[in-house]
Amino acid sequence: MDTSIIYIIVFLVVIGVLFYFFMIKPQRKRQKDHQTLMDTLQHGDRILTAGGIYGQVESVNPDNIIMKVESGATIRIAKSSIVSKL
Repeated sequence: MDTSIIYIIVFLVVIGVLFYFFMIKPQRKRQKDHQTLMDTLQHGDRILTAGGIYGQVESVNPDNIIMKVESGATIRIAKSSIVSKL
């Protein structure tokens, strides 16, 4: 087999490994961390949404939560829009 073909194959394998460690693995870690956050939400937790809304969890449902904002109003938001627990 020609040495240039071996170099091309090695290069493609190295690119694949780099792609995995710099793109796929960090994304899986973020997904796992977000799922852990969703599983640990409970009444009284202070949260921040992707839209920049701060609030407190009133109730947790499988797909969404009821959140109380500073004015006292409650809103229903999707669990996936929660960025962090404060």
